[in-house]
Amino acid sequence: MPKQSKKRNPRPRDVNARAFQIIQEATGQTPKYEPGAPDVTKNPHAVALGRLGGLVGGAARSAALSPAKRKQIAAKAARARWGKRGGEQ
Repeated sequence: MPKQSKKRNPRPRDVNARAFQIIQEATGQTPKYEPGAPDVTKNPHAVALGRLGGLVGGAARSAALSPAKRKQIAAKAARARWGKRGGEQ
């Protein structure tokens, strides 16, 4: 089975269920699926606050760390990233 995308597709994977949903959309019984449409289940104000905190968080954390600690974190990340390769190239 292929990996699932992180983006949630509201259409079912089953062929019959998907056909049923497409027919409902075509006849106007349910709203049409638009891939680029924003998710209406999320509160836009909460999304904006979360994004604001995420944008500030990384810069504030890096400003609070000493240069030695940042170097230690970067070295650990490099070991984790490049240590998985083994002998393949």
